[in-house]
Amino acid sequence: MTSSYGLDGKAAVVTGGTRGIGREVARQLADAGALVCVTARDAADVRRTAAELGGVGVAGSVADPAHLSEVTDLALRAFGRIDVVVNNAATNQPYGPLMDADPDAWRTAFTVNIEAPLRLVQYAWRAWMREHGGSVINVCTEGATHVGPNVGAYGTSKAALLHLTRQLAGELSPRVRVNSVSPGLVRTEMARFLWEPGEAEVAAGLPLGRIGEPADVARAVVWLASDAAEWITGADLLVDGGTRVRAAHPGGYAVHDRLRSYPPPQP
Repeated sequence: MTSSYGLDGKAAVVTGGTRGIGREVARQLADAGALVCVTARDAADVRRTAAELGGVGVAGSVADPAHLSEVTDLALRAFGRIDVVVNNAATNQPYGPLMDADPDAWRTAFTVNIEAPLRLVQYAWRAWMREHGGSVINVCTEGATHVGPNVGAYGTSKAALLHLTRQLAGELSPRVRVNSVSPGLVRTEMARFLWEPGEAEVAAGLPLGRIGEPADVARAVVWLASDAAEWITGADLLVDGGTRVRAAHPGGYAVHDRLRSYPPPQP
């Protein structure tokens, strides 16, 4: 990725930007010449990441509207503009059958995974993008279009995010392009319970023979943010190692067995 992609001097906000996919997205945006504002819950991680990337950051929860307003204000003060918004922060709780889901946890999932992205785009739109344009990329999941064991709340909220992406793409055009990236299984902390016990077995069930790396997803996000994708909006880019076409692949698929057997750690 180079500055020829049109990101040099642009300003980007990345939520969940201190680890996993979000951290790699922020790094690649900075490498492409963008000015980066990161946000996450841990203040020390935010300070460290912002310093490493030569950007700025603020700690807090995306579930708090005041925090999202603070993020927007910080980016504008620091950079004078907001050209790119990457909604990456997410929760996979509550985990388990929907009949056992706690209503408060269910509401939290939707607050983090769907309401927060909408609020941040609203703030960025009103502050800068309505007049100057920009690009929004929502990090969704390849599982948003089908069901899986114990991930009903996560999948349903991400399906809503997929629809939100398309709705906003129509409403905010032509000034702002809105797209999503849908990763498959990626080597992140949130997904560790799926890939760490017997990674080779899991990888063998994917047509491309390995689980994803944050860099695989980040390259797609940065490309969609760049001028190289200037005629693309309302699209969902699958970055899943062939997960969607695994039915024709001779290997088995161990992920659903893991979803049934290994509950993720509580955040």
